[in-house]
Amino acid sequence: MKILINQERLAHTFVQLCETDSPSRKEKGVSDYLTRTFQDLGATSIVEDNSAQQTGSDCGNLIISFPGNRSDQETIFFACHMDTVEPGCGVEVVQTGDIFTSRGDTVLGSDDKSGIAALIELIRILQENRIAHGPLELLFTTCEEIGLLGAKALDCTRLKAGYGYALDSTGIDRIITGAPAANKLRIEVHGIAAHAGLHPEQGISALCLTANAITKLRLGRLDEESTANFGLIHGGVATNIIPDHITIEGEVRSHSLQKLAAHTAEIQRTFQQVIECWPFPPSLAPTALEHPCPSPFPPSLAPTALEHPCPSPFPPVALQPSMERATLGHPCSASQAPTPLEPLCPSPLPPSPRNENETQALDFSPSVTINVQLEYPAMRLELSDPVLARVKEAGINLGRTLEFQVAGGGSDANIFNSFGLPTAIIATGMDKVHTTDECLDLKDLIRLTELLFAIVVA
Repeated sequence: MKILINQERLAHTFVQLCETDSPSRKEKGVSDYLTRTFQDLGATSIVEDNSAQQTGSDCGNLIISFPGNRSDQETIFFACHMDTVEPGCGVEVVQTGDIFTSRGDTVLGSDDKSGIAALIELIRILQENRIAHGPLELLFTTCEEIGLLGAKALDCTRLKAGYGYALDSTGIDRIITGAPAANKLRIEVHGIAAHAGLHPEQGISALCLTANAITKLRLGRLDEESTANFGLIHGGVATNIIPDHITIEGEVRSHSLQKLAAHTAEIQRTFQQVIECWPFPPSLAPTALEHPCPSPFPPSLAPTALEHPCPSPFPPVALQPSMERATLGHPCSASQAPTPLEPLCPSPLPPSPRNENETQALDFSPSVTINVQLEYPAMRLELSDPVLARVKEAGINLGRTLEFQVAGGGSDANIFNSFGLPTAIIATGMDKVHTTDECLDLKDLIRLTELLFAIVVA
């Protein structure tokens, strides 16, 4: 069945949504817009759940129902999230031809308002043309961008649908059938503070301990199914204080639960072993005035003691013989490269005798606290599953060849699948998401709406 999309109306709806602020935990503006819109379109039920008590949002998830008029069709659902990433307030949409962008200082919001706009147009088409269809449920979640919080707080028994589709991916005519699980890690390394100039011997640098562990980790692409990354680090008070507390946050993702557990355990074990190896053996400390970090200069060009590789506006200072560099050797040369669990940030000075007032660091052992939380479970659908068979049939009816792919990111669909609700992810045309260069082509938004219509009437 061929339908004609009201392109001007669809574009206007999309712009209205994007220019309605809805950063995570502040989605009420969009929620109110949807409530009014679907009331006018004859929704038989509009329910806002109490998930705000768990998410901290200013509204709950919305579940909107249309009964349909075909008894031979089962109930299906479509889902979008209402929140956007920052900077997402005060969006001004710029349309150049068919391309939507922001004015350049905010995201556009097509993630995920492209999907929302398509759903609104879908319902308008069904109602205006009195097209027969089965029961539909529209689910709009909060706080997706900050941990899928709305989906996690959803009472899935409120849904009557047996399966559905989350509209939330880049590209167009793409169907995501699988996505990884993810563990979120928060690691706190505890050392001891001391004045870096007066009594450095009394301190234990949490930063050096953390750096030591990080350099021993395998990060990035771990194997064909797994990745790992640390993206946040916090700590330190001042440049003249040895940092006693460093916090880093990261994640491990994998399509295999066994690999997810193994890679996470490897990170935990590495940090624990680095902490247990403190204090580092004196034999591993570099000689006087040597530096533990590799130099970009070949030995013949390496700066001598107290020289700086960058030009100085001041004339050179003559050095006393006792201040000259003892050797140009380097502790990180191939023959002396640290073995696993050796420190990569040892003190640049050899150990010195301690008096009674300089034993604080030795009287204190560093420690590490590691918190691991499952951010979301993995999902994997088979092409024979009804949820994929239906969208494949819709593509055929439109004369399109849809791409069925496994992705590397998580979404609300991971949570819905874990609830026992098979959910495929449909790409909406969004592009360059989570940046101020985000854009959307109106032609892709039209193609999305056509695909949704074909799914409903399949």
